[in-house]
Amino acid sequence: MTRRPLIHKSPMPGLGLSMGITLTMLSLVVLLPIGALLWKGATFGLSGIWETVNRERVWAALFLSFRLSLIAALFNLVFGLLLAWVLVRYRFPGRRILDAAVDLPFALPTAVAGIALTTIYAPNGMFGALAKEIGWKIAYTQSGIFLALVFVGLPFVTRTVQPVIEEIDREVEEASATLGASRVHTLRHVILPMLAPAALTGFALSLARAVGEYGSVIFIAGNIPLVTEIAPLLIVIQLEEFNYDAAAAIGISMLLISFAMLLLINLIQVWSRRRIGYV
Repeated sequence: MTRRPLIHKSPMPGLGLSMGITLTMLSLVVLLPIGALLWKGATFGLSGIWETVNRERVWAALFLSFRLSLIAALFNLVFGLLLAWVLVRYRFPGRRILDAAVDLPFALPTAVAGIALTTIYAPNGMFGALAKEIGWKIAYTQSGIFLALVFVGLPFVTRTVQPVIEEIDREVEEASATLGASRVHTLRHVILPMLAPAALTGFALSLARAVGEYGSVIFIAGNIPLVTEIAPLLIVIQLEEFNYDAAAAIGISMLLISFAMLLLINLIQVWSRRRIGYV
């Protein structure tokens, strides 16, 4: 008498239903908006897109947005990793409050964050007045934009890396020290390789958030063309002028640049995971 194999039923619905729901939501939230943008660009034509983008004001806005977003994401990668390490490995008064404050940019509306940052770092603000005394202007400059992008992007790195740090056993560090490795060697060759995939994921999320950030930036940027005007603001200006073709052209250029940057980050992430596997 042959035994029938046990059938392990998944708590989730069947593959067909799950795939249908997933593809429907993905289409409504991601594919349709991107498809509409590309369709609008196709009707505008490649020559029209290039003619719109190939202007000094547009190039300046794109360069400013992506340059500061990349710098802010790199800053968040370093300090977000340090913050996550401190929150996981150390116990000190106020740690729970600091841990809860990390999620503040998620809960706070971006416009409110922009107004708050402008109030604090304006020349007559609390920290802006102190910076003014040493000849440093923060608000209405590129420094203010960088500050806003750091504020909205830091939680992505910290929250992505924090669970991975919690899973790293302290015995790994102790074993490395027992074998004679220094703290720097342990950090470089033991800890960081284990954190690299999660850190790169947080970096990519922080970069993506910074590139498209609008609400927290426009209040503190000053919005001066060729100086502190970001690309999302330029798109909004074109929409307010009912120049939908120009807005679509700038949006497509941002989409292509963002896709190239995220593709590069994913390739680095795959390489880091393979390297960890070989080690």
